[in-house]
Amino acid sequence: MRRKVLVGLLSAEAIACVLFCILQTSFTGVFSAVMAFPFEQIGMGLRLLSLSSGSGNAAAIVIYIAVSLLPIAALVVLRKKRKLCAEDGLLGLLSVVLFAVLYVMINPGVINTWTSGAAPQPVGKAILGGMVYSVLAGYFILRVLRLFSNSETSMLVRYMSVMLSLLNALFVYSIFGAGFNGLLNSIAELRAGNVGNEHLLGASYVFLVLQFVVDTLPGAFNILVVFALLRLLEEMRSDRYSAETVTATRRVSRLCSTALVTMIIANIGFNLLQLIFAKSILVINSSVQIPLFSITFVLAALLLIRLVTENKQLKDDNDLFI
Repeated sequence: MRRKVLVGLLSAEAIACVLFCILQTSFTGVFSAVMAFPFEQIGMGLRLLSLSSGSGNAAAIVIYIAVSLLPIAALVVLRKKRKLCAEDGLLGLLSVVLFAVLYVMINPGVINTWTSGAAPQPVGKAILGGMVYSVLAGYFILRVLRLFSNSETSMLVRYMSVMLSLLNALFVYSIFGAGFNGLLNSIAELRAGNVGNEHLLGASYVFLVLQFVVDTLPGAFNILVVFALLRLLEEMRSDRYSAETVTATRRVSRLCSTALVTMIIANIGFNLLQLIFAKSILVINSSVQIPLFSITFVLAALLLIRLVTENKQLKDDNDLFI
């Protein structure tokens, strides 16, 4: 995937995440949970269509069945293109799950009966949506493992590029989805707990935003690291022993080290600022970040650069010997 295309897709994802968080805050009855999207909205639309008229009810039933059978349709298409594998059976299971999940989304009152009132509807909808996504994720992972085991090195590099791109999509969601939603919830809780004192909340708002920046900084740097890794993979596909490959590997290593240092300093600085302005803010959230994921990235990058450098040196020595 070209860099510009990937940047465009990730930007679109970030905008979509921010819009969803805003919609979730403004229309809690329509956007109750991220995991319930888009099944919750499909269920609401089908319910409205069903209650509109007799013909609307018939149309809703047809759409309900058609949407639920989409995985089966995909299974039929796959059967015509290649021999089916064991993991393809999850597509059949996905259809069964969709039938059940969409039915409950159309009739959300069933959730109260199902959980005996122990879980509110938003929680129940999130669980149901998560069930669908878990089957999808299971199919995807098992399919990818089969592709990996039967692929040559060049294809493995290509698949790694795809996986890294998906990893970047996850980082974007962690910042603009989960992270931004957490910021909005923190602001809402601050307002709710200080009714009548809104004029005193300015400094607290600033520190909530700063906390959001510090908390999402690892994800932002991980996005940059992934782009650097994608560049490295491009160089390795061209010539794994070239000087450009070694340079790209060193660039990844420097970026990982810079990211780790920046995150640690940002966390320390934020905690110090909270202590300095403790009298001016109404919310103090002191945290100690241990970026294990980023540390792992640094170690992996250092190991990779060592291997690439040694391999290039070995190749140069062999070329001189020949």
